[in-house]
Amino acid sequence: MTGVQAVRRLPARLPRGAAEAGAVVLLALLYLAFQDKWVLAHDEEHGTFRFLTDVRDWVDDNRNSSPIFLYLVNYIRLGIGDLFDTLQSILVFVSWPGLTALAGAAGLVFAGWRTGLLAVAGVLSFGVLGLWDESVDTLALTLTAVLLSLAIGVPLGVLAGRSDRVRNLFAPVLDVMQIMPAFAYLAPLTLFFLIGPAAATVVTMIYAVPATIRITTLAIRNVPGETVEASVALGSTRWQTLRKVQLPMARPTLALAVNQTIMMALSMVVITALIDGPGLGENIIQGLERINVGMALDAGLAVVVMAIVLDRLTMGASRRAEAIQHAGQGGAPDPRVRRLLLAAGAAIAVIGVVLGRVLAAEFPAGLEFRLAPYANDAVEWMEKNLYSMTDAIKNAATEVLLNPLQELLTTSPWWLIVAAVMALAWRISGTVPALVAGGCLVAIAGLGQWEHSMQTLASVLFAVALTLVIGVVLGVAAARSRTYAAVQRPVLDAAQTMPSFVYLLPALALFGAGRFTAIVAAVIYAVPPVIRLVEDGVRGVSPTVVEAATAAGSTPRQVLWKVQLPMARRALLLAANQGIVMVLAMVVVGGLVGAGALGYDVVSGFSQQEDFGMGLAAGFATVLLGVMLDRITQGAGGRSEEFRAAHKA
Repeated sequence: MTGVQAVRRLPARLPRGAAEAGAVVLLALLYLAFQDKWVLAHDEEHGTFRFLTDVRDWVDDNRNSSPIFLYLVNYIRLGIGDLFDTLQSILVFVSWPGLTALAGAAGLVFAGWRTGLLAVAGVLSFGVLGLWDESVDTLALTLTAVLLSLAIGVPLGVLAGRSDRVRNLFAPVLDVMQIMPAFAYLAPLTLFFLIGPAAATVVTMIYAVPATIRITTLAIRNVPGETVEASVALGSTRWQTLRKVQLPMARPTLALAVNQTIMMALSMVVITALIDGPGLGENIIQGLERINVGMALDAGLAVVVMAIVLDRLTMGASRRAEAIQHAGQGGAPDPRVRRLLLAAGAAIAVIGVVLGRVLAAEFPAGLEFRLAPYANDAVEWMEKNLYSMTDAIKNAATEVLLNPLQELLTTSPWWLIVAAVMALAWRISGTVPALVAGGCLVAIAGLGQWEHSMQTLASVLFAVALTLVIGVVLGVAAARSRTYAAVQRPVLDAAQTMPSFVYLLPALALFGAGRFTAIVAAVIYAVPPVIRLVEDGVRGVSPTVVEAATAAGSTPRQVLWKVQLPMARRALLLAANQGIVMVLAMVVVGGLVGAGALGYDVVSGFSQQEDFGMGLAAGFATVLLGVMLDRITQGAGGRSEEFRAAHKA
């Protein structure tokens, strides 16, 4: 049978990227047509600001009459204040010899004599820097927040670890809490808890507790299911299984939860100086306000040393817990050695406390050695000899890149920005993230913080671009050279234990106060985790695939660009996500060094009573920016795979 075969015609397909290019052209034409129209200029008398200030006034007027404050909030505030006072009194009572001995004993018992010596040197350095009293206050505030975080976070983490429903309920709340910049916590909580140690503790606790809950959840869920099933089969109740099986087996990860809670709390405690939190943060804030780098450097160095000491002690405890857990496989030290270490540690602690009562309570002034004069001399030298270079870099980056980007965002119609962000979010992450991103921008407009949010967004995008360029280059270098990675690793370890305020100091010394200083500090702050994620992603590419590409004649450059980076896409997107969140947190903190925009509004809300509403609205706007950027980038991995599959089909 003869006939003409019908030829199926494939539908015409646009070239790859044509739709995106068309969307960009359309947005550019709309911008040119409507530039400077429908822009939402900043108005310090915006109705939202007045409303929030009125709420603050109502709270102040009813603080001593409303049942909510009389029988709940005030008692919580007083109880937390009493806990802080108790811990502070204990630390003051043991005095500097006692606290030094206790730290050394803890290091000896948990991690060995080297960590013990490190702890002794670290604690003594607080007095040597002339900051003993401030360091004790910071330590007391940190311990108060950590105890409360563990008391709340561990039970909730256990609950989430044993119930999928509870974990799914907690997940979005914890996501939002962990992407909120530290500044955003301050204004809302001072509304209820006023200022001072109690408010500082609550702010720090809320900032640290998500890490406690997440790691505790992970610890419980990582206990082998067969072990839990065997316990249940033997007749154990849920409580017995938790107490005798899950918690003991989760001990190493729970110790890690304590470590991360302490690190998070210490980074936040410094920032709480803005709401009259006592300690080293006050010295750092005063140094930044007076542009006295030396004064801030001494306090910043004390914070870094405290972070390193606490990190080594808690990580040592984690490793010791893991060794004890694996005692049956020969992983734990001999019991006699453990008892000897405990006895030695107890003896050192007792001797130190006794000496603390015998010797003078004040740290000897003759042992003090402040770095402030030398640091200020160095800054003065840099201003005289490097100013022309650093100023040229700052001006070039600002005029060529930052200002045009900021002008683009602030002169575009607000609805065009919303449409562009929603389109980008849909293309990268999907429909739901696009709706969330659009909703966040509309809410920012309703808060009256559109212009300042766009200014902050411009700084964030500029800093993120720098962060990703530096992070990818150094991460790839570390992944391809184990020698370089070994040299870089301790630098990254030290960088990731530093509280965010510390990063402002080198930027302030080099570039002076201003917006560019905040951007440089944000890059320094965000680069370490980006480097780590990129290194892990590239190193995680299958060696078999790399060898096959090399055997096929690919050069190292081709292997990197066509094999390793594409296959490490998920890690790169996660690095971008983390870089964005960390940059936003630091750019907002830059309000302390003249960065302006949302950070300045937040600081102004604390320092000037009439600006409280504007500062609170700026805090909310910062959170919304963080949620928007996080939602856009978090789903990018899965979305990109969908588009790749569709393109192949």
